[in-house]
Parts: sequence; structure tokens; C-alpha cells
Amino acid sequence: MEFLKTPTRNLFFTGKGGVGKTSMACVSAIALADRGLRVLLVSTDPASNLDEVLATQLSNKPTAVGSVANLQAMNIDPEQAAREYRERMVAPYRGVLPDAAIQSMEEQFSGSCTLEIAAFDEFAKLLGDEQATADFDHIIFDTAPTGHTLRLLTLPSAWSGFMETNTSGTSCLGPLAGLQAQQTLYGKTVDALSDRQRTTLVLVTRPETSALREADRTSSELQTLGVTNQHLVVNGVFQASDASDPIAAAMQSRCDQAIAAMPAGLEGLDRTSVPLAGRGFIGIDALRQLSTTHPADAASIITSVNDSAQGRETDATLATDVLIDALSAQGHGVIMTMGKGGVGKTTVAAGIAVAMAEKGFAVHLSTTDPAAHVAATMAADQIAGLTVSRIDPAEEIRAYREEVMRTAGAELDEQGRALLEEDLRSPCTEEIAVFRAFAQTVAEGEDRIVVLDTAPTGHTVLLLDSALAYHREVTRQSSEMPESVEKLLPRLRDPNFTKVLVVTLPESTPVHEAAHLQDDLRRAEIEPFAWVINQSLDPLQLSDPVLRSRQASEGVFIQEVVSQHAKQTTILPWQASPPTGAEGLRELFLVSAAGTASP
Repeated sequence: MEFLKTPTRNLFFTGKGGVGKTSMACVSAIALADRGLRVLLVSTDPASNLDEVLATQLSNKPTAVGSVANLQAMNIDPEQAAREYRERMVAPYRGVLPDAAIQSMEEQFSGSCTLEIAAFDEFAKLLGDEQATADFDHIIFDTAPTGHTLRLLTLPSAWSGFMETNTSGTSCLGPLAGLQAQQTLYGKTVDALSDRQRTTLVLVTRPETSALREADRTSSELQTLGVTNQHLVVNGVFQASDASDPIAAAMQSRCDQAIAAMPAGLEGLDRTSVPLAGRGFIGIDALRQLSTTHPADAASIITSVNDSAQGRETDATLATDVLIDALSAQGHGVIMTMGKGGVGKTTVAAGIAVAMAEKGFAVHLSTTDPAAHVAATMAADQIAGLTVSRIDPAEEIRAYREEVMRTAGAELDEQGRALLEEDLRSPCTEEIAVFRAFAQTVAEGEDRIVVLDTAPTGHTVLLLDSALAYHREVTRQSSEMPESVEKLLPRLRDPNFTKVLVVTLPESTPVHEAAHLQDDLRRAEIEPFAWVINQSLDPLQLSDPVLRSRQASEGVFIQEVVSQHAKQTTILPWQASPPTGAEGLRELFLVSAAGTASP
């Protein structure tokens, strides 16, 4: 990888969910450590899988990766960071202020906004305070999916501006003294991000149109923020080695076309291409192989191919037409696709929405994902009975501010209105506004079918788990509690009203991440309806050695899902034509788990 020839001290890996950021970050960290350099690898992703990839139990403190000398790794755990941050802010007032005041302060620190700023607080210590990481030659950040990463990177300016104009000393974060003390550190963090001599931003993408488009958008926004030292890694580039395999030929064609149509903004970046290998990469030995794997020998990583796995269909799997019938049986309610970023939640949601609309149901397809690819997936097609929307944060913030000022601010004096306006400028307002819009969209399921393409796992779980905190927060800023917010949790917990589909890929990390998501949902008293294994090679007839190796590796993960995690499972085969637009989506849900057209 070119950027490792003369690496900067700080390396950031970012990109659309599921493109391989963690693998690329780990490979880079190991390569530098193997040169004798002292390396700290940090994940800032709320849904981090760094532990699994490195096969090492990590915490929020640097931990030695035993099989790699000179390498330490850590996860910034937002929840633990928030607990520590909350206690740091509240502790000085215990025994000084009345218990009611302490309780009020703790409630002010209970929202997901506090999770965000607390995690950033930890991040800033590593990037902005070089003394804190003086024992290391390089700091490598395995960042969260794009939307969260951009929010993380813009927080220094956002919070600095808020603190400079805030005169009351309090906000939805509680007392600002702790933040004000960090202003110098945050300034240094911004400087480090934009310093080409110190920081390189590595954009990781797949050779797919949507991923390249997202990488281009990310690159542009980061350059606007002053982060201009960027390098592009195209991960999973496939070249067929068996011209007689139609699936291999189609996969290479899609890869070639996507790269040929690469957005102009990415063309000017230095680029590294990483070939598609015959298996996923978990553990140090496999990660070391990644830097030397080529298409010609990728299949040798797995030498035993189980031919009997092809065309697998078990009693525990549902054909897609059966799944659609089961989901639409009630004629109304909410269907949510959830899972790790990059597993195809948008495609699955759009395909289900199209299938239900064509069965004659009134269907509303919407997304809470900041990256929002629904519009691109649906293209310009118009389908009778189907409406498509996106929960737009900017519009929701504007509407929410106007409503609060019109209601809660109506009877306030000039000073009171100024204080309320000040409070509404805080970053927490976006979270509240989007949350209310999410609740309102769920409420539409009373008289139609609502299909929600949700945000990546960490953000979604925070959204669901924060319901009660938002109840408090909304009533703090507004005297009225919307009915949709009051009924949200009961609706989500009602299996007759809400059906959650856990979407995954037949690979180690997506499956295990989905299993963690299911555990979180069950703790929130939400029981998943089914799992969808997307983009599977397992049902297909293949001869290309790389694809057969990948196919063989899928079997164990499909079996794990069917036998250990899911009550019922649907397998969606990889498609030669991208499932975009109405026709592509129709095809997706006319294909059964065995890979043949449904009757």
C-alpha cells in the first residue's frame, strides 16, 4: 500500500459501512508494527469488531496484541466513556447541591448526545494531545461508518462555536465547564486533522457504484473540513480466472464498470487496489496474507470446497415469496431492516416494499440512515401504491425548532426565549428532531405497511435504547409529548405491529455483529421476526476458484445463523445484475432460496 511507504503519524480509515475499513486498518497496523514501529490501533466505531478481527479481547485502554510485537489496540466504548464523563461532570456537586438538582443533572447527561461528546472527548485526547500517545510512533484510527465519522470530525468546530456563544453555562449536556476546559484540546485536534504532515485520511471503498459514490461524497466533505491528505483504497477488486463461469464474468464486469465510472473527485487521489480473496480475514496470520494475496492464488487459502453445499436449502429457510406473504399477512404495520453497515439493508427494504406494493398494499418506504441510499436504489421508477421518503435531519431540525419556539417559547419573556433558542442550537437538537420523525413514521403503520431502512447497527440501537431519555429531553424543551413518541416503544415491542428483519452477509463479522444486535434488541424487548442472508454465493453453481473458495467459506456461517441465531431465515443469492430500480428489485424477490424463480 503506497501510503505505508512514508506514513504520517496519524492514519484514519473511513468509508461506507462494510467496505473493509477494519481489515485495512489492521493490515496497516500490523505492517508498521512488523517494521519495529510502535503502533496504537483505535476503533471509534460504536459497533466495533476490532476484537474479533484481531482475535484479542480489547477494552477502552491500550491492550497488547500478543502475537504482534509493538502493536497495541483499543476500543473507544461510547457507553463507558459516557458513564465516566457523566460522573466526572456530576461528582463535584454531590453533597453540595440538593438531591433533586443532582438527579436533574444526571438526566441532562442521559441522552445519546452525551454518548457522542464523551466518545469524542476520548478521541480528542488521542489525536489532540501528543503527550498522551508519546509512547507510540503511529496512531491508526478504524473509524465508524461514514455518517458517524463525519459527525465525529465536525464536532470540534460545532462544539467550539456552541461554547463561544453560550452564556447561560448550561445546555442539554448539563454544565459546560467540562467542555470549556477542553477547548484548547479540541483546537489542537482540528489542527492535527488538517495537517498533511501529521495525518492521512484513507478512504476505503468497494468496486461498486454506490460505495464509490459515497467515498466521493466523503472525500469532498472532508476536504471542505480541511482534511486534504487523502488516499483511496479499492478493496475486493475481482478478476475472473475461469472465463466459462457466468457468475465470475458478471462479477468482473460489474467491478470493471464501477471502476471505469469512478467519480471524477476520486480519480485525482493516489490509489491502492486490493484483490478479492477467497475468504474473510480473521486473526493475525490471515491479515498478514491480505497484503500479499493476488487473484491467481487467492483460492489456495481454502483448498477444500464442499460441492454438496451448492444449492443448499434447509427446512429452516424460507423462499422469498413465503417471507413476503408472512410479512404482509396483517395488511399494515412496520417492517424494519437492521444490521451492520454494508450488508444490504437498503436493497432488502426496497425489494420488500416493491413486492408488497405489487401485491396491492399501500406501502411507505423510508430511511433513518444518514447515508440514505434509498433514492438511488429506487432510481426514478414510479410504482403504484408505493411512496418513498427520507427523514432529512436538516428539515426535521428546522421544523422542530419552529414548533418548540411556537409552543414552549410563546409565553416566555425575551430572556427566556433567548435561552430557549440557545438551547435549540445545540447538537442534541438534531437527535431529538430525527427521533420524533422516526416515531411519526412508525405511527403511519396503523393504516398501511411502513418499511424502514434503518441506520447502521450502533446508531439504530442507540436510537431505540434512548427512547425514555428522549421522553425526558423532549418534555424539557417542549410542554407537549407527541402521541407518536409516547406510543413508539409499545409499537416496536408489539410483534404483531413491528417485524424486524436482521440482515447479514454469510461472513464471520456480519453474522456475529448481527447476533450482538439481536441480543440488544431482545434486551429492549424487541424480538426479530427473521434473518435475511444477503448476497450469498452458496445457492449458485460456480467454477471460478476464488468464488468457489468464498462459497465454501459461507457454509459454516449460514449453518450458524440457521441453527443458532434465527427462528427463520431467507437466503438471497448474489445477482448478476445489480438489484437497482424497480426491475432489479422485482427480480431480487422473485428468486427463492434455492436460486430458482419462485412459482
